[in-house]
Amino acid sequence: MNRLSYLFLPLTAIGVSACSSNKAKEEVKRPNIIFMMTDDHTTQAMSCYGGRLLQTPNMDRIANEGIRMDNCYAVNALSGPSRACILTGKFSHINGFTDNASTFDGNQQTFPKLLQSAGYQTSIIGKWHLITEPQGFDYWCILTGQHEQGDYYNPDFNENGKQIVEQGYATDIITDKAIEYLEHRDKSKPFCMMYHQKAPHRNWMPAPRHLGMFNNTVFPEPATLFDTYEGRGSAAREQDMSIEHTLTNDWDLKLLTREEMLKDTTNRLYQVYKRMPADVQNKWDSVYAQRIAEYRSGKLEGKELISWKYQQYMRDYLATIVAVDENIGRLLSYLEKTGELDNTIIIYTSDQGFFLGEHGWFDKRFMYEECQRMPLVIRYPKAIKSGSVSNAIAMNVDFAPTLLDFAGVDIPADIQGQSLKPILDNEGKVPADWRKAAYYHYYEYPAEHSVKRHYGIRTADFKLIHFYNDVDEWEMYDLKNDPNELNNVFDKPEYADKRTELMSLLKETQKQYKDDDPDEKVNELFKGDRRLMKNR
Repeated sequence: MNRLSYLFLPLTAIGVSACSSNKAKEEVKRPNIIFMMTDDHTTQAMSCYGGRLLQTPNMDRIANEGIRMDNCYAVNALSGPSRACILTGKFSHINGFTDNASTFDGNQQTFPKLLQSAGYQTSIIGKWHLITEPQGFDYWCILTGQHEQGDYYNPDFNENGKQIVEQGYATDIITDKAIEYLEHRDKSKPFCMMYHQKAPHRNWMPAPRHLGMFNNTVFPEPATLFDTYEGRGSAAREQDMSIEHTLTNDWDLKLLTREEMLKDTTNRLYQVYKRMPADVQNKWDSVYAQRIAEYRSGKLEGKELISWKYQQYMRDYLATIVAVDENIGRLLSYLEKTGELDNTIIIYTSDQGFFLGEHGWFDKRFMYEECQRMPLVIRYPKAIKSGSVSNAIAMNVDFAPTLLDFAGVDIPADIQGQSLKPILDNEGKVPADWRKAAYYHYYEYPAEHSVKRHYGIRTADFKLIHFYNDVDEWEMYDLKNDPNELNNVFDKPEYADKRTELMSLLKETQKQYKDDDPDEKVNELFKGDRRLMKNR
């Protein structure tokens, strides 16, 4: 393992004034922060959210010893944009990172910069995916392979400007680096670490110890796996993210033998396969031989083939999460051993949710519940009562002001999110003056997966969506009676009053967040055709 290439300044000299000594004591009392984020992890795959697919005991521990937020939403369900919103506390149209073809303006205000200025020691380890080099961090070590998506095996990193390659599995390596950093940090300062895993991002490559662990497991299918999109608009019908048609035989389903990959070494699967040590390649070949044989038996077709593909997708996706949960356990154990666990705000989240076969899909992007909704569990026993649950409507732009609030740092007036601290301090109860809706705006079209541009609001019981640009289509869902979002009630007479109410609330929300003319603003934000952009 490469040693961390940073040096810390020596501790303050002994002969300090009483004033300086008191200040140092005050700083020690401020909470540490570990912001844990994965890529494409959804609440359906967390047992603390009632997921039936696998157990996540260490994620559950954070929820059980803290709070579980049941209504937290991404404001733009795509990796780079979500990360920009989290860093800045501002919506995509304000922070400028609207889609994955954007480049983050690192000169703008971010919460790590504000914490750093207030005396926090800041770091980010793992996935960055914002193209420009990180700013506002005393130490950073980010994945660089595959246009900053990172590789699962023997990954490349940029460590404080130096390109390095580490041997091993990315999820484990990122945790090794996090613990090593904490070992060598300046103990006189509080710290804020952003601990970002690549997993469970596509193409879902499990750790060597987990290869084949679910080969004989049959996972329950979602009720909407064979959705026909009846009654909904063109966006749902014209997407390109279906398990049936979009999952590729090589990259996604891994239906190539070693001999076949060696015949075409330009194949994308081979490019990641060759990063594995020989013994791992041998295990990989053995584990996937069963899958390849089943597929080539010629017995799979129609719905049976879709169900089979779904099972293979789940086996790989969920196995990558097992490693994430194990490593969260390692980090919690380290904090416990060093006596910092209860003095550290621990957040676990993902950059957005993900489709696990719902509506026949994988991926994200849509404002539909499975990917707009994101996990958010927080542990900090000095302020949060264990076992708390909240149905307050939260958004990822709220993370920045929340952390600043807990750290005792003034929240700048231009931050658009709201601090969740009043909710966290009060066992999850929703303040009377709390927001009534989450706002959403997705921009990346035309592009990979062909999800049309849209914006909308999500209230406690309803969702209103406008698809625009090459279409003009509205959808509205009664979530209480239709949680799977199958019945578009926008034009139904019995919902006329509710539609009027939601349209008015949408306009108010857009005005509040300064996105009051999104249909016109898109002409300024987009130039050219992004359909050829890859590595989402």
